[in-house]
Amino acid sequence: MTQDILTVFLLLGACILAFIVNRPRMDAVALLALLALVLTGILTVDEALAGFSEPSVVLIAAFFVIGEALVRTGVAYRVGDWLVRRAGNSEPRLLVLLMLAVAGLGSVMSSTGVVAIFIPVTLGIASRIGVPPGRLMMPLAFAGLMSGMLTLVGTPPNMVVNSELARAGQAGFGFFDFTPMGLIVLGLGIAYMLLLRQRIAPASTEGAQPASPQRRLRDLARDYDLLERGRRLQVKPGSPLIGRTLGDMQLRKLYGANVLAIERQRPLGRDMLSTSANLEIAVADVLLVDFIHPDLDLWCFCADMGLQQLRFQQDYFADTVRELGLAEVLVPPDSALVGKSILELRMRSQRGINVVGLRRKGRALSAAGLIERKLRAGDTLLIAGTWKAIRALTAEAHDFLVLTLPAEIAEAAPAARRAPFALISLALTVVLMIFGIVPNVVAALIGCMLLGAFRCIDMDSAYRAIHWQSLLLIVGMLPFALALQKTGGITLIVDAMLGVTGTASPRMVLASLFMLTALVGLFISNTATAVLVAPVALGLAQQLGVSPYPFAMTVALAASAAFMTPVSSPVNTLVIGPGRYRFIDFVRLGVPFTLLVMLACVALLPVFFAF
Repeated sequence: MTQDILTVFLLLGACILAFIVNRPRMDAVALLALLALVLTGILTVDEALAGFSEPSVVLIAAFFVIGEALVRTGVAYRVGDWLVRRAGNSEPRLLVLLMLAVAGLGSVMSSTGVVAIFIPVTLGIASRIGVPPGRLMMPLAFAGLMSGMLTLVGTPPNMVVNSELARAGQAGFGFFDFTPMGLIVLGLGIAYMLLLRQRIAPASTEGAQPASPQRRLRDLARDYDLLERGRRLQVKPGSPLIGRTLGDMQLRKLYGANVLAIERQRPLGRDMLSTSANLEIAVADVLLVDFIHPDLDLWCFCADMGLQQLRFQQDYFADTVRELGLAEVLVPPDSALVGKSILELRMRSQRGINVVGLRRKGRALSAAGLIERKLRAGDTLLIAGTWKAIRALTAEAHDFLVLTLPAEIAEAAPAARRAPFALISLALTVVLMIFGIVPNVVAALIGCMLLGAFRCIDMDSAYRAIHWQSLLLIVGMLPFALALQKTGGITLIVDAMLGVTGTASPRMVLASLFMLTALVGLFISNTATAVLVAPVALGLAQQLGVSPYPFAMTVALAASAAFMTPVSSPVNTLVIGPGRYRFIDFVRLGVPFTLLVMLACVALLPVFFAF
């Protein structure tokens, strides 16, 4: 072993130790290692900085942006809504649909983001059908991990391995080359969870009290006596409202009907329109109305106005939570609003907000005559409007103090009306990648540009969506692969592994490679694992004189198979609290499943990619 090889191995060991103790941050460790490789003379400056021009780094950043656009347009949440409707009260059906939905979404966006979206959805369904959350949280996490095995862009390790193939002069993987094996693993995962679902919930959940949740829309509506006041009314042909403005009709003054928003169908989806005095009503519009007078004869009102009642699936506008929300605001003592009536505030015309409730000294006041009441210091108002308008109030801290934002604000989709354009952009990106019309990184950048042009995402949100720590980690660790190649470290590792396996078949070498990758992945991120082990995999294939593709894909799949501990992946870490898991719960279920995935890969990858 030469001095240079020893230096590289010592630096690599120091990095792994720093990753394990998480001091300093992983991206800082990677950049320090990059600097050390230059200072020791092992790599030149150009070689060390080559990772910044790596196409896979740009590709990963682009898909962070695309995933954020799917969240901002509500596409991801609509999948969750569909799951709620289809699952009903059947736990097995829920488990299957949950894992399919999470895996499908995670194949084109961040698996961590998908799991975060589905945690509150899953908790709500578990509460409704009466099963412990622990029975669903681990299947949710496992599906998130398996989503990375379905497509080339499902997870960064896939793209890292693909780049390593390109550097070795090989053709890279196609967009769906991962899909056959990924679907088999997903099928095994669903069957595994169905068979063992009675044993998934940890014993520690027995008798445990649920954590106090953040207040929700229903809680606010109940506090202000609103639960029976909300209605969805559709404008029928021939209605006297058609072509007239809300200001002309004076529905609030004459009937106590406060129109909070209007749903209007467009060719590419539904728009949620903020109300204003000059907004004209059209046929088939759906009015979201808060009725102030509970004794109003609603049937006669609808008959006179040519309206048809539509059913709410949930109470007080919870069906429209992606666009419309509630918030509680306080009138501070030094506010300029003290002594003014709600009517004088002109909240609807100036801010796009409706005041639907008032509490004074902890007691909800009658809605009758609400808009004429003079405000006092310490009054709390319940406001209704779009989430964008509600958030804008936080900038007016002198006159308003936002006290309570309900939990549903996390589900708000600020660009919901752009969902069709997001799907079109995503579909075009995938088509360009499938047929190889342009390089993958160019296709992803085209998708990002389209999403920006269609206003599915803005520049600030795009930059915030990119997980810069992950990108710097890749950039900093990529030079290690080159350093190991230059110094002969790769050859040394390959010879050592072949020395252990001897003259065993290539499948035995695949099994040892899978175990090596999975074990390394217990201590460092799956992306860093792929960066380190991918060159070893290609070296093994070259020494054995067989196709490199089964070896490369084994590394990618094993890097995603982080099922064995709750800290192997951020996806697992997310569900520890909601599922109330212990460390041993993941070991108990994750280790057998990891071995099952290894056996499937060893048996089938040589079939899909012939040696």
